[in-house]
Amino acid sequence: MRRTLVIVAVVALVGLAALVLVPAPIDPVAYTPPPPPPLSGPLAPNLALREAERLLEGKVHGPEDVAFDAQGRLYASTADGKVVRLTAAGEAEEFAATGGRPLGLRFDPAGNLIVCDAYKGLLSLDAGGRITVLATEAGGVPFRFTDNLDVAGDGVVYFSDASSKFGQAEYLYDLLEARPHGRLLRHDPLTGRTDVLVPELSFANGVALASGEEFVLVGETYRYRVLRHWLKGPRAGTTDVFAENIAGFPDNIGRSPRGTVWIGLFTVSNPLMDALHPRRWAKGLLSKLPRFAWPRPAPYGLVLEMDEGGRVLRTLHDPGGERVRQITTAREHEGRLYLGNLDERWIGRVTLPLR
Repeated sequence: MRRTLVIVAVVALVGLAALVLVPAPIDPVAYTPPPPPPLSGPLAPNLALREAERLLEGKVHGPEDVAFDAQGRLYASTADGKVVRLTAAGEAEEFAATGGRPLGLRFDPAGNLIVCDAYKGLLSLDAGGRITVLATEAGGVPFRFTDNLDVAGDGVVYFSDASSKFGQAEYLYDLLEARPHGRLLRHDPLTGRTDVLVPELSFANGVALASGEEFVLVGETYRYRVLRHWLKGPRAGTTDVFAENIAGFPDNIGRSPRGTVWIGLFTVSNPLMDALHPRRWAKGLLSKLPRFAWPRPAPYGLVLEMDEGGRVLRTLHDPGGERVRQITTAREHEGRLYLGNLDERWIGRVTLPLR
């Protein structure tokens, strides 16, 4: 028995020494997150998302974003590298296979489906699902994590590259490293030119144009905030904060017919992760551990509706994520809100209450 304990102790010491000596896969910086806002007022918990339907349940995997064509048909980007379309019979038919991980979806004025594929870059899919690659780099830096987008009335595409260092499978490394590897970009289909509008973002995520296209929003997921880059007027070319200290990790952003914006929150803020952020050594050590040992995101369903001044108008919740969770997209269409997610097997849908 004593010999066994000695062996176990030696193995544990060797393992600890190896953990300390092995180089970390990240180069973290210290960051002190703001205290999370109280869930009160418009942020007060409710059960609105417990009423969600689950479309295509068990028939899709990770429908991260959704979009609607001119005929009102729903499209979704899935974890198996496909863009699927919901049929009248309630089935998921394959529209296209990108061979990567499609994320953000938007239709352009010509009816092409513009896709941000985490691995393949910015793509255009015509009515038959044929794929054209629009861009794979900007400013000499290749995209590593093409994420989300919006399309202006003139066809110009505004989109995000979440990280120029870490790919989609390594998004947690980007969280731990806490360095600004993300970018907001613009692609002009007439010239084929792709420009960097805002560099050095902390996981650039959701993108949405204002109703009048005077500015474009981009989410900084790992800073709990949304930035606003001005496109028109006296502030054109400048960037400021649209909303900060949001009650969780903002993901995709979508406009409503009222000119407001919906923001899907992947989860609420993580107290353990927030406590680790100021400690570089702790984050470096954690990055060496297997993923199952990392802090887990709390199961919680949450979406926000904000006005174009950044004020929270209302929130829809599912505390504990009993019905919907990991919400990446909240897309309003004909009085209903469609909910995407990263790794679940359904598309959520809730009927919006009258206001």
